Amino acid sequence: MQATFIRHLPTEWNKKAWLQGRRDIAISPLTGKQQEEIQKNQQLLSQLSPFDLVLVSTLKRTNQTARLYGFHAKKEGLLDELDFGEFEGRPKAELMEAYGRLWTETPSKMTLGESVQNLEYRIIRFLDKYKEKENILIFGHGSWIRAIISYAQYGHINNMNKTQVRNNECITLLLDGLRIE
Repeated sequence: MQATFIRHLPTEWNKKAWLQGRRDIAISPLTGKQQEEIQKNQQLLSQLSPFDLVLVSTLKRTNQTARLYGFHAKKEGLLDELDFGEFEGRPKAELMEAYGRLWTETPSKMTLGESVQNLEYRIIRFLDKYKEKENILIFGHGSWIRAIISYAQYGHINNMNKTQVRNNECITLLLDGLRIE
């Protein structure tokens, strides 16, 4: 399966470096630069299309992003962002101060609002559910996309916080042959 991921457009909380998680935050008004990035990504998407399926999480920021790209997407709860629990609405720096090395080295041992290991299980269930699709487009979230990148490269999500995915970044992964248990 080929999967193309676009992280949702920025929200006011992204601009402040606050963790959003499951909070249903709307995207910010578009800037001219972001409109140019959308046009550039749309050109790439036209080369990658047709898509068998276009998906968004249940959170409005992914659906709003998909619509600005011209897509009416199917909602998929497995794509919801990691639940950061008490850290939602707080600066990411506070999470780093509280968990530091654990967050960067072995996040799968952490439990916030949900266990990070559950995020990995959601990724595995997602891969199993859509394994028959050949080419899908997903408007998603930073932690989720970083986690699937780590899973695709290493077979686990513990390297998810050693990479960065910017808002509105477009990433295509080949997900054939991954371990699905």
